Amino acid sequence: MPRSFVQWPDRALRTSAKPVEEVDDEIRAIWDEMVEAMEAMPGYGLAAPQLGIGLRLAVVDASTDRGQAVRLANPEILHASVEFREHEEASPNLPGVSAVISRPRAVTVRFLNVAGAVEEKDFVGLWATSVQHQIDHLDGRMYIDRLSRLRRERLLKRAAKIGR
Repeated sequence: MPRSFVQWPDRALRTSAKPVEEVDDEIRAIWDEMVEAMEAMPGYGLAAPQLGIGLRLAVVDASTDRGQAVRLANPEILHASVEFREHEEASPNLPGVSAVISRPRAVTVRFLNVAGAVEEKDFVGLWATSVQHQIDHLDGRMYIDRLSRLRRERLLKRAAKIGR
């Protein structure tokens, strides 16, 4: 059974996650738990801080069939396209609300893979949106931080109303 999602405004969602020193069985077990939690949402990705785990770990799966999760430790964006795409984003940490966010359409990301090796991978479309969303979580940011102050306040007010 995967652990629960921490809820906004939990401090874990505002804290930069610590780098992973090495990929070992413990890290792989956390990834497995994260994939299970992501599938249960259902969602396109998950970052460890969303479960209260302060490590730079993320999983992303924007495949149509599912079961194609990419596991990333210490992901960093090396290159982002100049072309943007909009997508409606949400988070299980702030249930019931969403917002359209504009992000680069494609990114190249460097990360440690499941074998512990450094890998560079290009992500495009929904994959790119999801990996950027997860990296934001690892940096202590949420998609709402990409909104204007007024839009963010309205969204948080609506979320509070839903949560009552």
